[in-house]
Amino acid sequence: MDDTKGDEEKGGAATDRRTLLRTAGLAGAAGAAFAGAMHGKFSLAPITAAQAQTPAMPKGVDKPWWPSKWGKDDEAGASNHITPAKVLDAVKWIKDGKIYKIGRVYEQGMPLFGARAFSLRIPGGPTGGPFGDNKLVYHDEFLATEIGQTGTQFDGLGHIGIQLGKDGDKSEMRFYNGFSAAEIGDAYGLKKLGTEKLKPLFTRAHLIDMVALKGGMMDAGQEITSADIKAALAKQSIAESDIKPGDAIMFHTGWGSLWMKNNDRYNSGEPGIGLDAAKWIIEKDLALTAADTWAVEVVPNPDKSLAFVVHAELQTKHGILNHENLIFDELIADKKYQFVYCFTPSPIKGATGSNGCPIAIT
Repeated sequence: MDDTKGDEEKGGAATDRRTLLRTAGLAGAAGAAFAGAMHGKFSLAPITAAQAQTPAMPKGVDKPWWPSKWGKDDEAGASNHITPAKVLDAVKWIKDGKIYKIGRVYEQGMPLFGARAFSLRIPGGPTGGPFGDNKLVYHDEFLATEIGQTGTQFDGLGHIGIQLGKDGDKSEMRFYNGFSAAEIGDAYGLKKLGTEKLKPLFTRAHLIDMVALKGGMMDAGQEITSADIKAALAKQSIAESDIKPGDAIMFHTGWGSLWMKNNDRYNSGEPGIGLDAAKWIIEKDLALTAADTWAVEVVPNPDKSLAFVVHAELQTKHGILNHENLIFDELIADKKYQFVYCFTPSPIKGATGSNGCPIAIT
């Protein structure tokens, strides 16, 4: 692919999506941070002067969501599901020993959210040497990026919060388990809820093939409902009762086919789950959601006043983890809809998310 073209696509999408920051006040802290990079045509209504002076509870929040069921001090969220018993049960489902890489290649020109950047350099060329009589030389790399929020990215529990108080009041910007921005914030990494607090994930995953159900790639703003999930499971001959607490659910929407081919369209929105599907996921007590899209949830939300509300519902309120920009092409080709998902978030102290390559084992 032409690198110049990729950069133009990335820059154009980033410029358009940053437009929304000036009009997204209604969505609160989490919404504003994300909506600030969204495409202009999905902009939200601006807040009034009265709303700015008298903060109301954010839409969809009627009571505190903390303490967590795993305890008031918990920082691991749904990764707590991965017990020795859960691992031993997951192993039973490995039948042929085949491993699939379901993470994207990290490269310059890939779709990026907002003003995020990805730049790798090999300093020195080679970086060092020669050393010794054997004349050894070596290469290092220098990487400048939002390490946990570019490419295939895993959201940590310090990534998404909800503003409950006045603008700028960090004591009422609440994250998973009620931790406030004032408690966890630091210029050199989160003091709580960093990805190093998450446990390794090894669990059974269920891949929902929405392309097969809908007859083609879904479109931006097209919502996946709980009824869609049930219909896809039936089409794939998977009993809903087969999905157990601590499992992962993943969605193949076809949107990933735009990756590095039409970055502007890929970035402009996406199909994905809405609050109805989120409620089903919470009732199932799952550990993780994932998709071949950049947010997993539907963008724009059918309720245009909401910004990334599924992130907040699952991660912030329930500690359910999220993996974005996955690729399922080989699994779909082999009709492998159930497998073991394996991923360990990068143990970077204070990080908001993680890079890395998840694998599927069948």
